[in-house]
Amino acid sequence: MSKIFELIQKEKERQENEICLIASENYVSSNIRKAMGSILTNKYAEGYPNKRYYGGCRFIDEVEQYAIDKCKELFNAKWANVQPHSGSQANQAVYLALCKPGDTILGMDLDAGGHLTHGSKVSASGKLYNAISYGLDENGIIDYEDIERKLVLYNPKLLIVGASAYSRIIDFERIRKIVDCYNSSRPEKCYMMVDMAHIAGLVAAGLHPSPLPYADVVTSTTHKTLRGPRGGIVLSNDEELGKKIDKAVFPGIQGGPLEHIIAAKAICFEEALTEEFKSYQKDIINNIKIMESVFKENEIDMISGGSDNHLILLNLTKYKISGLDLEKALEYVGIVVNKNAIKNDTLPKNKTSGIRLGTACISTRKIEPEYVQKIAEIISDTIKGLSTNTLEESTTETYRDIVKQITKMFPIEGNKQ
Repeated sequence: MSKIFELIQKEKERQENEICLIASENYVSSNIRKAMGSILTNKYAEGYPNKRYYGGCRFIDEVEQYAIDKCKELFNAKWANVQPHSGSQANQAVYLALCKPGDTILGMDLDAGGHLTHGSKVSASGKLYNAISYGLDENGIIDYEDIERKLVLYNPKLLIVGASAYSRIIDFERIRKIVDCYNSSRPEKCYMMVDMAHIAGLVAAGLHPSPLPYADVVTSTTHKTLRGPRGGIVLSNDEELGKKIDKAVFPGIQGGPLEHIIAAKAICFEEALTEEFKSYQKDIINNIKIMESVFKENEIDMISGGSDNHLILLNLTKYKISGLDLEKALEYVGIVVNKNAIKNDTLPKNKTSGIRLGTACISTRKIEPEYVQKIAEIISDTIKGLSTNTLEESTTETYRDIVKQITKMFPIEGNKQ
């Protein structure tokens, strides 16, 4: 057996024997896995359906067009591009289509819950463009007035809405009104882009307001709450704008599309159109509310005080421990999380004062409420134990046993061969 297949088996066992609370991860269905591993990977298909630069694409055209149609149906959009290899590529394509190098863009600050590709100085988005950021108010809610002020102050070409670690409902309608008011007195339009990567599944299920009626363009990944393969999409109700973005995706930033992944995206969109998927998204929210309740009972600080979506961001400042400390301690007992920066974080990005938790994976595993509560209690107790230096080895071994019990009771169906 190849060394790679041995490592794949080890990773499969790791996934099955650990509880994943990383908000940007999920487990795909066996059908999505089949499509990703299909012979469609053999075909080069630069271009778009019926406009290819290679021959032999007649069935590939049908695959991609079907994915486009299903994506549009799912999100009630007039135009879609399903070719971006990732959410970062989707964002980059929009910047290329709507901005010139050096133009000003306004996005959510990384420490406020934004994403690297929304203008971080270490990202191409912060190197190629004049990136300005907005943040959160004193309650941990998006500072809509800050957006309004900075539109006037900096005159950006593009406003980027959306987050990687923000736990509250985003008021797209309010932001649209702010942008329209700003545009009414300016000769050059500021476009409104929404990156809904984290909340796409909730939007698809009608459990979070859709950005489509308000944004000029919407980007997303397909592998978080949407529970599809790793990849990106771009959506719009402005078909002329869509044509510009098509050119930005190919030949602007990408060559041949990954048609095996596009086929898997199509299956993802099919699955997301079912009642079962809507029920699953409700489980995600119910489970995050269970965790929120446990953290409130244990007086564990949460940015914005809780969650309206699939994730919670814990503030560890008062416990004098880092996100890295907690991440390592939880991984030892079999709970996988990720450290995350918070507003006014005094620790470096490789340590952080926050931890991000999400319930997409445990909801896919159908972990029942009493065990979700137990997981949150283990996290709470671990925080307190690390803070007071009273976390004993016997306690962590007990936690390991509990995690093993939960993972055996609730297997990952999509991981079955």
